[in-house]
Amino acid sequence: MLKTLMKQIKEFKAASIATPFFMLLEVLMETVVPFLMASIIDDGVNVPGGDIRHICIVGAWMIAAAAVGLFAGLMGGKYGAYASAGFAKNLRQAMYYNIQTFSFANIDKYSTAGLVTRMTTDVTNVQNSYMMILRMGMRAPASMICAMVAAFLINGRIASIYLIAVVLLGCVLFFIIRKANKYFNIVFEKYDDLNASVQENVSAIRVVKAYVREEYETNKFANASAKVYNMFVKAESIIACNMPVMMFTVYTCILLISWVGAHMIVSDSITTGNLMSLLAYCMNILMSLMMLSMVFVMISMSMASGRRIAEVINETATIHNDDDPVMEVKDGSVVFDHVYFKYKENAEGYVLKDINIDIKSGETIGIIGGTGSAKTSLVNLISRLYDVTDGSVRVGGIDVRKYDMEALRNKVAVVLQKNTLFSGTIYENLRWGNKEATDEMCRRACKLACADEFIERMPDGYNTYIEQGGSNVSGGQKQRLCIARALLKEPKILILDDSTSAVDTATDARIRKAFATEIPDTTKIIIAQRISSVEHADRIIVMNEGQINGIGTHEELLEGNDIYREVYESQTSGGGDFDEPAVKEVKDNE
Repeated sequence: MLKTLMKQIKEFKAASIATPFFMLLEVLMETVVPFLMASIIDDGVNVPGGDIRHICIVGAWMIAAAAVGLFAGLMGGKYGAYASAGFAKNLRQAMYYNIQTFSFANIDKYSTAGLVTRMTTDVTNVQNSYMMILRMGMRAPASMICAMVAAFLINGRIASIYLIAVVLLGCVLFFIIRKANKYFNIVFEKYDDLNASVQENVSAIRVVKAYVREEYETNKFANASAKVYNMFVKAESIIACNMPVMMFTVYTCILLISWVGAHMIVSDSITTGNLMSLLAYCMNILMSLMMLSMVFVMISMSMASGRRIAEVINETATIHNDDDPVMEVKDGSVVFDHVYFKYKENAEGYVLKDINIDIKSGETIGIIGGTGSAKTSLVNLISRLYDVTDGSVRVGGIDVRKYDMEALRNKVAVVLQKNTLFSGTIYENLRWGNKEATDEMCRRACKLACADEFIERMPDGYNTYIEQGGSNVSGGQKQRLCIARALLKEPKILILDDSTSAVDTATDARIRKAFATEIPDTTKIIIAQRISSVEHADRIIVMNEGQINGIGTHEELLEGNDIYREVYESQTSGGGDFDEPAVKEVKDNE
């Protein structure tokens, strides 16, 4: 973990070195000041008649030492802030860049809320800890060691009081940190649950209000918040013990030093100036120990965060480019050769079992099947969003694992089940498909997707601003914009994964007709629940429980496939789709 995190210091190494250097310089100046103060008292004030010259000279040295210490402290703070903020920036970038390389299999391991927590709360914890390590982590031990050495040089008997106090406080601190650490390991997992609750509620706020579930969502958030609160209370309650123990030790040391020192002054074993210096060193040592305890607390909190950050940075994408990848997709032919697939290696059963399909370039293929029949899993293998577990998928006659992933995905356009639009104008959203697309190209794609009719009715036309997630357009409009965006890629294979479910049947028919006449050389794979969406396809694949139940034209399947025929009859006689029985059958059962 530490090796992974330290790699992200990069260009901020100089600032990371300068910070402890200035901290050490500040400590040296603070160590010198009590010596100079003792000299003023013993050799300037307590001599007969007083030595004003000595007081002025040593006082000037004290001012100079204080000024250097102040400058060193300021520079340490400046470079510490620069180094820690830069370190945090690099950590966020490293996570974000690595997430972009994730395959769908990698993404499935993490929740969205968990990744957001890691890039915000966890990085902030590590940033604060790094700042503390650079400044207090260097300053506190150095100050304590210098003060301890100086104290023993003045008087070993009194200095031994510090030593005993440091050992006792060290033992108490170790116990406190060890006890609190287990709660900090848990608390950030609870943060994920809290963020997930907020994210889900905000993104689905319209549904929440439509079903009047505000109270339920409020209680759900309150429970998640309470868990975070309880974990922090337990951890902070343990850490809070640090301060009273520390203060008790500080005042006990002051009393003991004053009592022992007073007896030694009476017996001329120590001077008043040296006792004053010892008291100053006492405060230095104990304050350093207090700062050190804060550093350990911050490190304890950030260890859990650091492990979570390193986990994302070290996550290796399950899908990689071949050593010598193919950069060009020849055509839109697709072949599934004895394909088996499961999402996790340790899963008991296969999602897809022995799939064999030969799709010619330019064909229109329909895929239908009930919920959970693995239709989406099948098409995800074409653009290599997942890799097959066994067998092979070939596009343009070449195994998809041989292609450069960017080259392959640029020629395989997928309109997924969950349509996503981004905040920006319609033009900006369309150009996700092709950033070089002209306005004319955008309009043509929208015409093919039957999106032009509603865009032109908008006040700002193609410059209309789309809110985050496409919240200001309907489901059908969103689907058509996503289809247009995919068409702008000028793909050799176009996959529509139930992408016209929110579009009326007349518009759906116009879209299919436009595809047939305008992009005849593009292989079109259409997943649908409505028979009407696929009945004019060159061939239709019927999926059932991860296997191919039948392949053929609409007429062939009506004649020879029981599942297809039942669904067709249910839909044409007033029923629904694969998951809804026909009205006639329901009435007969009554």
